[in-house]
Amino acid sequence: MMLTQDVWEVISLSLKVTTSSVLLGMLMGIPFGAILGLYSFPGKRLIIALIYTCMGLPPVLVGVIVYLLLSRYGPLGSLDLLFSAEAMIIAQVVLVTPILAGLTMAAVHGKERTYWETAKSLGATPLQMMLTIIREARGGIWSGVAAAFGRAISEVGAVMLVGGNIEHHTRVMTTAIILETRTGNFTAGLQLGLVLLAISFLFNSFLMVGMMNQMKSRRR
Repeated sequence: MMLTQDVWEVISLSLKVTTSSVLLGMLMGIPFGAILGLYSFPGKRLIIALIYTCMGLPPVLVGVIVYLLLSRYGPLGSLDLLFSAEAMIIAQVVLVTPILAGLTMAAVHGKERTYWETAKSLGATPLQMMLTIIREARGGIWSGVAAAFGRAISEVGAVMLVGGNIEHHTRVMTTAIILETRTGNFTAGLQLGLVLLAISFLFNSFLMVGMMNQMKSRRR
């Protein structure tokens, strides 16, 4: 399989958009999910229901909402971000943040009862207790990261709407696959699909190796 300069450009932009959206989603989703898993407060059940609902948001709906926000007459139109990589990152952040928040919440809640009282009895501050439980729940959190990465790198509906699939500008692997398929170039579409699967496999393998090394170090 020969990868031309144009294909490498598409792969590079896909990785840039996916990595940026997952990192931003982690910065917002993981702390928020940890707070939901550790603390009780009024309205928590409603927030949890909203998060679980947003975990299954239709990508096309997210694309339409972001499109309207960034369009010329939208509230954020002055930023001139529509049909750009930044617009695709925004759409993907909206998609992956609820996934990271929901799975972090579930992972932290599963460890909360076991470690909260122990950390409290040792004189840990609330922040130290939170960090301790997050560290113990990192297996579930990394599973959330893997799910978010898979959702982001395979996304097509939202990025097509807000990115426009512009050659040398906003064309990523998923939108390139659609383009090649529509033009009857099924071989190129399948090749790009295999590249996408290979990237996902390498990312998940990296996470798995890291988690296994952490488990081994803890046993020692």
